[in-house]
Amino acid sequence: MASPLGNTNHIFSAMIKNYLKVAWRNLIKDRRFAYLNLIGLSTGLACALLIYVWVQDELRIDKFHKNDATLFQVLENRVQASGIWTAKSSPVPMPEALKKDMPEVEYAAYVSPVRQSTLSVKDDVGIKTKGKYADKDFFNMFSFDLMQGNPNQVLADPTAIVLSDVIATKLFGTTENVIGKTVDFQHEQKFVVSGVFKAPDQHSSEQFDFVLPVRMLKMIKENADEWGNTGYYTFITLKPGTNIDKFNAKIANYIKLKTNNEITYRTPFIQRYSENYLYGRFENGIQVGGRIDYVRLFSIIAIFILVIACINFMNLSTAKAAGRAKEVGIKKAMGAGRGVLMLQYLGESMVMAFASLLLAILFVFLLLPVFNNITGKHLSLFHFDTALILSGLGITFFTGLVAGSYPAFHLSGFKPAAVLKGKINGSVGELLIRKGLMVFQFSLSIVLIVAVLVVYRQISFIQTKNLGYDRDHVITFAKEGKLSRNEVSERFLAEVKDIPGVKIASGMGHGLTGHSSGTSDVVWEGKDLKDATEFEVVDVNYDLLKTLDIKIKEGRDFSRDFGADSSMIIFNEAAIKFMGMKDPVGKSVKLWGKDMRIGGVVKDFHFESLHEEVKPLFFVLSPEDANRFMIKVETGREKAVIARLQEMYLQMNPGFSFDYKFLDERYQTLYAAENQISRLSRYFAGLAILISCLGLFGLAAFTAQRRNKEIGIRKVLGATVGTIVMMLSKDFLRLVMIAMLIAFPVAWWATTQWLKGFAYSIRIDAGIFVVAGISIILLTFLTISFQSVKAALANPVKSLKSE
Repeated sequence: MASPLGNTNHIFSAMIKNYLKVAWRNLIKDRRFAYLNLIGLSTGLACALLIYVWVQDELRIDKFHKNDATLFQVLENRVQASGIWTAKSSPVPMPEALKKDMPEVEYAAYVSPVRQSTLSVKDDVGIKTKGKYADKDFFNMFSFDLMQGNPNQVLADPTAIVLSDVIATKLFGTTENVIGKTVDFQHEQKFVVSGVFKAPDQHSSEQFDFVLPVRMLKMIKENADEWGNTGYYTFITLKPGTNIDKFNAKIANYIKLKTNNEITYRTPFIQRYSENYLYGRFENGIQVGGRIDYVRLFSIIAIFILVIACINFMNLSTAKAAGRAKEVGIKKAMGAGRGVLMLQYLGESMVMAFASLLLAILFVFLLLPVFNNITGKHLSLFHFDTALILSGLGITFFTGLVAGSYPAFHLSGFKPAAVLKGKINGSVGELLIRKGLMVFQFSLSIVLIVAVLVVYRQISFIQTKNLGYDRDHVITFAKEGKLSRNEVSERFLAEVKDIPGVKIASGMGHGLTGHSSGTSDVVWEGKDLKDATEFEVVDVNYDLLKTLDIKIKEGRDFSRDFGADSSMIIFNEAAIKFMGMKDPVGKSVKLWGKDMRIGGVVKDFHFESLHEEVKPLFFVLSPEDANRFMIKVETGREKAVIARLQEMYLQMNPGFSFDYKFLDERYQTLYAAENQISRLSRYFAGLAILISCLGLFGLAAFTAQRRNKEIGIRKVLGATVGTIVMMLSKDFLRLVMIAMLIAFPVAWWATTQWLKGFAYSIRIDAGIFVVAGISIILLTFLTISFQSVKAALANPVKSLKSE
């Protein structure tokens, strides 16, 4: 005898199978609408999956450290005349002092930024590497996998070096038995390999090839007790349970106490290390965002695109409701309950959603290489990430549920008697809901169009703005090895100037891609001695201003014709304005206690990104500290000049490879994130508009089909094709106009907020909205016109005979 439970399960299984069979048949009965829904949903899901994978990768950056919850960086808020500047650098004695004075601190380390250097063995030609200097507790604090060596000992000896497995393999051909072997650093010093670590993967914001003991540096030794100078970064790990707010309050006056109230304008505080990547932007001492803004932006775009895809599905399904009214009436008359019908229509929606998911996965698989190329990442959809799988299924289920919910409730609510008589109640409400959803859908699309236009124009503005210097056709590379010696670099520069195609050449101690070095030790007549505003320091060689075409407003450039130019200083306009000087040329200031004469004033130029205002700056003549060559080349002769430069470089600097960049390439690195966002936003906005147009295409086809008889009558009565096209198009165009009225204020507010992150930006003028409006109207009209013209050209006899 069969158990009741077994019968129940069999019946339930048969019902589900029947629902799926009926759902599939209904979907393929009208293939055109099914294809439109499938493409729209799959495109929306593919976009959402791509963005999800990118967002998850961004959120994972630096989270792999086992001490993530207790690993912090010490930052400083420094009071300036223009506001509070948040700096990452710290004084040399900070780590040891914190470890000694603060019982909450478990480890502390002084670490340099990543620097480029040359490593070699046995006098071979060196390989360019990126490395850093760090205190002995570095590998106890950071979870960079130490494959060989003791984390407590690898940086204890000042002659030790720790290599990544990749560099160890390049130098020695293996990672085995390399401890104890010798490596030449810059062909000047020898270090003994004390450990090997696994090269950081893409989830580390720090990419480096080796680590050297920071205590070997001359600067560290000379400033071991100096709280006034800052150079590198301080990291600490706190003991579990430490209250961060209380700890910040405790160290707020730490520098003030250590300097006996001599330094009162600097307030140290800590920020979790893993937050630096996403939350690295501060304004007036307050954390205001960073890359997290782009993570949020694309999360919103993913939601927008999914919502647009859902609206398409709902609109097309409700539009087809009238065609399925009799089906509903017959099923209800035969005893089908509303719940059964709701399950059927939700089932259809789920079948479509999960079919779309499979197609979306195929799209992502095909598009991921291109997406990785744009983002500079190595993302993968198939790495068995439980969160990704659950999120993908969850998003699909939610999309199917939301997209099918209204049609399910709407269709299942038809009254059988009214339906079988040809009367369907609530059609006005259905129409209003469909129009409202369409307005909402196009509002989102218009917001995206405006955003893309604003981002594109801002990026164009950045790339074309006059920076106050000429970055075109300027080759730049660092001084290394023998060329770091002043007499050798001067001889090299003299020979470079004789190369055919070289206009002029010089050197400077600044990369023009952000803050490099600063000092508040500039004293002028009338200065408020409490003021600690930092001036940017730029060490230059002769002819640097001419090489970069930096304009002199007053006075003169450094010149070999004047023997006393080592005591001459040149300020920018921002510095002169800040100091409140009139007729500054010839006046004296003190720099680091030395008398300096103002010989010239240059017009302001941008040495940081356009996110920053131009700050006070000065040039001093210091060829030995001008650690980068700047070589201006004639247009069209770059290739020949580079070949000759390489030949000369290798002759005068054996063992080092010639690695150069054009100055405009270095400038573009300042806006790598913005360029990525600009490209991605164009693609995703285009896909969102495509999805909207697919839905519009389907609705236009349905409208033409529903009004088939009316069109036939109008044609018989003499209506032209143009009249019929306008009749079918005007309702849709009216909805788009309403969407524009809603979207434009929202788009203006959103883009204005984004532009506030730039000190120099475009104005959002009416032209942007005119272009966006015309674009969406043309897209709408072109989408609708295909179906409208097709309906208008149809033979009226066929439509009038159809019933």
